[in-house]
Amino acid sequence: MPQEKTLHSEISSYVSTLLRSNFGKGPTSVYVSIKRPYITIHFRGFLAPMEAILVKQKEFQRVLQTRDLMMNDLRSEIILAFWKIAELEVKEIYADWDLENKTGMIIAVLNEEPAADTLKWPKEVDQKAFEETIDAASFKAEKTPGKTESFWLNDRTILVKRSEILVRIEKELIQNGFVEELKLAKRPLEHKVMSEVPIETVLGRNVAEMFVDWNFDEDISYSVFLLSPVETK
Repeated sequence: MPQEKTLHSEISSYVSTLLRSNFGKGPTSVYVSIKRPYITIHFRGFLAPMEAILVKQKEFQRVLQTRDLMMNDLRSEIILAFWKIAELEVKEIYADWDLENKTGMIIAVLNEEPAADTLKWPKEVDQKAFEETIDAASFKAEKTPGKTESFWLNDRTILVKRSEILVRIEKELIQNGFVEELKLAKRPLEHKVMSEVPIETVLGRNVAEMFVDWNFDEDISYSVFLLSPVETK
């Protein structure tokens, strides 16, 4: 397996090339965070010329739908590439986008269990209070998750896994083939409810960006909270 710095660089280079090849434009920067079994890939400056026209016209849903369809097509390719790069066995791929900020997030979940000692929260941050706040936001949108887990990947990245979050009507929509429509409806709702609970107060930090995606078949959601840098006095 490549050394850590080389691995970050190789994944970053691969993702830049992948996006450029399939969307017509690559990101201006890519930041890779690896805390097994989670890999987060945050990119900035990513908006194709045609997408920029649609965003200017407030046609966000059209852009998101196209990107979702593209990512569905690319998942198997990404999983194979990660194996070739470093024999990383990826189980799931998630993605979300912030069109107005021209940013995006890809989450890769490896086929292994998280090591608790490498994902510990800082002592000064109340993990339980944070998870309770996430549950409160989830209740506003649909229902309290059956299980909420949060992982401190680094000083600026928190990953949240929620299980058993779908309500009955959502399950019926999925069963009837309205998967993309449901995802497009849930995205802005998730962002809204997360802004209505005191996440920043609990963390003692500002949240710069939040990304979310779902595996409807498994009734699982992954969210990533990117924190603003700590202000130095």
